[in-house]
Amino acid sequence: MPTTARAVVIGGGVVGVSTLYHLAKKGWTDAILIERKELTSGSTWHAAGLLPLFNMSYSVGQLHKYSVELYGRLGAEVGMDVGLSTVSNIRLATNQDRMDEYHQYAGVAQTIGVDVEFLTPDEVVEHWPLAVKDDLVGAIRHPNDGYVQPADLTQALARGARSMGAKIHRYTTVLGISQAANGEWVIETDKGTVTCEHVISCTGNFARQTGQMVGLKVPVMPVEHQFIVSEPHPAILERREKGLPEMGVLRESDGSWYMREEAGGLLLGPYEVGAPACYVDGPDPQSEYELFQEDVERLMPHIESAFRRVPIFEEVGIKKVYNGAIAYTPDGNPIVGPAWDKKNFWLNEGHSFGITAAGGAGWQLAEWIVEGTPTVDMLGVDPRRFGDYTTKSFLIEKGEEAYANVFTVHYPDEEREAARPLRTSPCYDRMKEKGAVFGQLFGWERPNWFAPEGVPQEDDWSFRRSAWFEHVGNECRNVAENVGLLDMTAFAKARVSGPGAEAFLDRILANRLPKKIGRVGLLHGLTPQGGVHSEFTIQREGPDQFYLVSAGAWQRLDHDWLKKQMPTDGSVQFENLTGAMGVLVVAGPKARDLLQPICGADLSNEAFPWLTGQETSIGLAPVKLLRVNFVGELGWEIHHPIEYQNHIFDAIFKNGDAHGLKPFGIRAMNNLRLEKSYRLTGTEMSIEYSAYESGLDRFIALKKGDFVGRDNLIAWQERGANNAFATLEVIGNEDADVIGNNPIYANGEVVGRATGGGYGFRLNKSLALAMVRPDLAKEGQELEIDILGQRYKAVVLPESPYDPDNERLRS
Repeated sequence: MPTTARAVVIGGGVVGVSTLYHLAKKGWTDAILIERKELTSGSTWHAAGLLPLFNMSYSVGQLHKYSVELYGRLGAEVGMDVGLSTVSNIRLATNQDRMDEYHQYAGVAQTIGVDVEFLTPDEVVEHWPLAVKDDLVGAIRHPNDGYVQPADLTQALARGARSMGAKIHRYTTVLGISQAANGEWVIETDKGTVTCEHVISCTGNFARQTGQMVGLKVPVMPVEHQFIVSEPHPAILERREKGLPEMGVLRESDGSWYMREEAGGLLLGPYEVGAPACYVDGPDPQSEYELFQEDVERLMPHIESAFRRVPIFEEVGIKKVYNGAIAYTPDGNPIVGPAWDKKNFWLNEGHSFGITAAGGAGWQLAEWIVEGTPTVDMLGVDPRRFGDYTTKSFLIEKGEEAYANVFTVHYPDEEREAARPLRTSPCYDRMKEKGAVFGQLFGWERPNWFAPEGVPQEDDWSFRRSAWFEHVGNECRNVAENVGLLDMTAFAKARVSGPGAEAFLDRILANRLPKKIGRVGLLHGLTPQGGVHSEFTIQREGPDQFYLVSAGAWQRLDHDWLKKQMPTDGSVQFENLTGAMGVLVVAGPKARDLLQPICGADLSNEAFPWLTGQETSIGLAPVKLLRVNFVGELGWEIHHPIEYQNHIFDAIFKNGDAHGLKPFGIRAMNNLRLEKSYRLTGTEMSIEYSAYESGLDRFIALKKGDFVGRDNLIAWQERGANNAFATLEVIGNEDADVIGNNPIYANGEVVGRATGGGYGFRLNKSLALAMVRPDLAKEGQELEIDILGQRYKAVVLPESPYDPDNERLRS
């Protein structure tokens, strides 16, 4: 056992070994892997080995694509068979909502280069002649999909890593992990102590226990997953004798199961409601190749569904039932990236589809560790998308929910109900009384929309214009014509102060900081390569004090990014104010008339200009008023100590009727922001696009001097852009709008993708925000865009098509 290493990977399943392999590929050949038992002895050995390319996430989809491509060439590279069977995959649909999901996914697939075919019911039977087509409306097929032998794959990756110089230490138990004063990590094992620069946790079912060693609450909870292997069936054996190709992996999405051939029989894997969380306090330290007692009775609805679709399955006996643990996160996607609050500690955990994701996750994590940033936007899997609300009890409920929803239709407006409500702002009940239909973000309950009197206070999910479309439209129109109130308490809020605060923020942000006390600015933090990492609204509170506001979804990510770059000499202090400060937004042409009688400040343009803030009062309560908003109307964000929220809320609504005041929700805000071409982090702004490609030219102050990403941003611009931000009007669509990841075409060629979209009720236009080929981003350019399998004309509009000169904001 060496005493030093550049990086130490903990965990010898397929995910850990892939991480080691890719670190070695990047030249870190002094990396080592530590495994407490034998390679694959955790969850890898009992995995079914499927390689589902299907994923609605742009991030995860790219990881899966890379994995499948890697596994196809790995055997030849290392001289070892990985047991890859490229037999294709067929996903069935028995209703139109499912087909809408498939069409939306097919758009995602096109933008990342994954082949997808649509099948009729007759074509399904041509590919899978032992299935019946009753009640099918169609299907999709991935010709490059299939399965792999997990143990063989892991051993091949291990051979590849070893051949490049990396070392693997089996039967070595990690006893403790600590960080020295110089930042190096010290890993104590039963075979000795290793000091290293980076630690990568790939410990699967032990993820929470590994995290506890360094003070992290890792948001992972294993859930039991069963699959059944049948005895051989004559029909399948006969196909083999005739030399017929193996049938593809069959997925009955609406029956919530998958099936494939296995040794002349069939393998059935259901995803049932009620599968319990397991290892809730961690596996036994000596566990190895462990399975749980099977519970076939729990699977019976899915088994009966399989009988109906594949009648021969009813004719075979059960050879073996596997019931093993699969790690889940609260949203079902893995956590891949840096741990919060711990420099050079990395997580590659929570892989519910670990065989499929292992290659891509190892690839991108190695890029991130070695180069300082990934090459794929990883926000969808970043560990910091969860917060400290992820208690054990929370993880049990959300893990079981994520498991039960593997095969449900994943609507774009879906809101899952488990472990809710959890974090609520004080005005939650008041909003509920006014008809709020809530969604959840970073544990917070936020009104998505408001059901008028007589309308059921319940959500409706669809890929098309949902039942709430009309009501959201009315909210948008009221904001444009009168005034609306929005609860944005979930915003991430922080204060950065100290004698070094200004120099620190100036170094890490691309725009100039506000100069005058009270002034407000929009500033972006870039990656070292010049992509966009974070966006902050910043008010200068004093000579050495700044108030920072950023997206609620990225609270932990943004705050971690700030804290890890702070100087260590004590010249800069960071204070998280998110839970202490509430935020109510009042916006619309009558906002001033509504607020002035109850506000302690003069709200006139002369006394309170746009992009300024003041400490004042609403009613009797102290507030920080910022004259900014995300909807493009006259308005203020009311930041306040959270204990005053209901007083402020009641004071605003007391005379609200006289000004047409009505609440509005997040969905209305999103539609309103589209009309202003306002970007969001992770969609229009991304590490994959330079800040200039995202159209942030006016927020980049090259002349101010050096800042993080400056030189590479200039070099990126000099190389030439591959993308340009554009706002599009979609023409001819009547019941469905762009929701994001829709491919965009010119002359039949994919030339970009939508990053977001919806209906602009102030403009009466269907809109899309997009990244397209730069030569096609000019105003008036005609393109085509895919919505649920249909192509529509799309025309490039000028920037901020609603109120382009910001006259309403400044009024």
